[in-house]
Amino acid sequence: MSRPPSVPPSAQNRKIWTVVYVVMATLTLIWLQGLFQGSATIDMVPYSQFEQALSEGRIQEVTVSDKTLTGQLKEAINGKTRWVTIRIEPDLATRLDRFKVPYSRVIETTWLRDVLNLILPSLVFFGLWFFLIRRLVGQQGAGSFLNIGKSKAKVYVMQVTGVSFADVAGVDEAKQELMEVVDFLKHPQDYGRLGAHIPKGVLLVGPPGTGKTLLAKAVAGEAGVPFFSMSGSEFVEMFVGVGAARVRDLFEQARLKAPAIIFIDELDALGRARGAFPGLGGHDEKEQTLNQLLAEMDGFDTSSGVIILAATNRPEILDPALLRAGRFDRQVLVDKPDKKGRLDILKVHAQKISLDAQLSLEAVAAITPGFSGADLANLVNEAAIVATRRKANSVTLADFTAAVERIVAGLEKRNRVLNPHERLTVAHHEMGHVLVALALPDSDTVHKVSIIARGIGSLGYTIQRPTEDRYLMTREELERKICVLLGGRAAEKLMLGHLSTGAADDLAKATQIAREMVTRFGMDDDLGCVSHDSNRAISPGMPEVFGNPPTPVSEATLQRMDAAIDRLMTSGLQRAEDILSRNRDLLARCSQELLQQETLDAEALKVLTADLKKEPASE
Repeated sequence: MSRPPSVPPSAQNRKIWTVVYVVMATLTLIWLQGLFQGSATIDMVPYSQFEQALSEGRIQEVTVSDKTLTGQLKEAINGKTRWVTIRIEPDLATRLDRFKVPYSRVIETTWLRDVLNLILPSLVFFGLWFFLIRRLVGQQGAGSFLNIGKSKAKVYVMQVTGVSFADVAGVDEAKQELMEVVDFLKHPQDYGRLGAHIPKGVLLVGPPGTGKTLLAKAVAGEAGVPFFSMSGSEFVEMFVGVGAARVRDLFEQARLKAPAIIFIDELDALGRARGAFPGLGGHDEKEQTLNQLLAEMDGFDTSSGVIILAATNRPEILDPALLRAGRFDRQVLVDKPDKKGRLDILKVHAQKISLDAQLSLEAVAAITPGFSGADLANLVNEAAIVATRRKANSVTLADFTAAVERIVAGLEKRNRVLNPHERLTVAHHEMGHVLVALALPDSDTVHKVSIIARGIGSLGYTIQRPTEDRYLMTREELERKICVLLGGRAAEKLMLGHLSTGAADDLAKATQIAREMVTRFGMDDDLGCVSHDSNRAISPGMPEVFGNPPTPVSEATLQRMDAAIDRLMTSGLQRAEDILSRNRDLLARCSQELLQQETLDAEALKVLTADLKKEPASE
């Protein structure tokens, strides 16, 4: 049986103060109404009317003060039962005794009224001033000066986040690690019977969009303990020392509510390696905040039941002191999902949309290698939008294919009109990519080719997607990629006799692949198996000092590297030209078909290229 979500303390305080305000306002209105009604029954009369009423015997009693004479009538006149006059005669007592009217004297005290008249305007002025100044300070981002050192962490308890491990898919290994942490919090005695203690910290590492923050929310939903969530950038303010004070306050709150979990998102905003910029000074506000975080993590009592979770997509720039054992004991990789993981993620997100009965999500998972969890969530939403736009009742595979094209290639720009010569050039260029890719053995499948402009600066596109996940690439596969990228330029040169600027992006990608083959992967026979990569990732033990220092390379080696890159590019271009020369007539025929249809899918390409002369597979 599920329990109703508990209300955070701040919400309870707001409810209490709201009730107090309502009660005070009600009492004030009642008091003001009483004053109004009391004043409404009193009439100011001249002294002559008092004399007349006294002589006629209509006055019941009289009250005499220093400045006024108040009387009570025996019968109401015009709805008035009391009257007031400001004239008091010296022989008043004698006249009242003559008509046998009882009277009394009261001493009127006006000090309260005088004090309120003096203080109330000042209180109203200072209240308005304080309210305006506080609003102004809040808008400037400084917050309340009294609470500036307080932690801004959002506190969640069980079921408040609305996320559980059932909502997380595609990262089974990372989920298993965090499920063990949650189980440790729930049953510490089971783990402690052999002397094991709870890990102090767990660092979630992975590319953007892979579900690190979602995993943390799932921990909050499953653990049933207070969950303090805060971003790394929220520790640093415009005042010196505020970040360290907030770190102390955050850990103090967590210890008071232990067992508890602290989650710091985007840890790299707070934990950047110290000494990274020595020329700008070595002791700034961020370093002071980081030092306090390190001290607090060292002061953890392993039996207190407080665990710190953190997430980052840039672990290479974190301070080595953060990553040592005893602070972040575990580092959990949250990587991009494989095909099975993508299928599981698609099943989770597809529950929110209406799918066609014939749609297989496995087919969608197959055409989305390299997509992260966030990319897949966006893909499902884009596919639903495409189906809604065409007024369909369900989402089909064609809608997912269109969504993949929208994400990978960009938005269609049918209003970008090309002249006939440009259209001819683009058609030959794109068909050159297609024929080279289809002619090469073991090349990635061509899903679609189009001469409709998409994205920024793209006049046409060819979509090649691998049919399975790849984690390693051989030298031959990289050479085939270079050949396919240069197939467009080879087609322009062969069929039109000129070169255009349309191959600029292809040249940049091909050159980058060739450069990495030579400098990073050691795939050149002349240079040997030596890495000359100057853009290597920063190791966790080395701080970032104005980027990476360049790898020392001699001038002779640089010339040999340039020559090796040139050989790879020239060989790839020549290979593409040879393939297209053997299929010159087919290239011309397919280019004309592409000009007429503007878009050709895999089935149409299979029919058109049935007589393609392929390159023989290597033994």
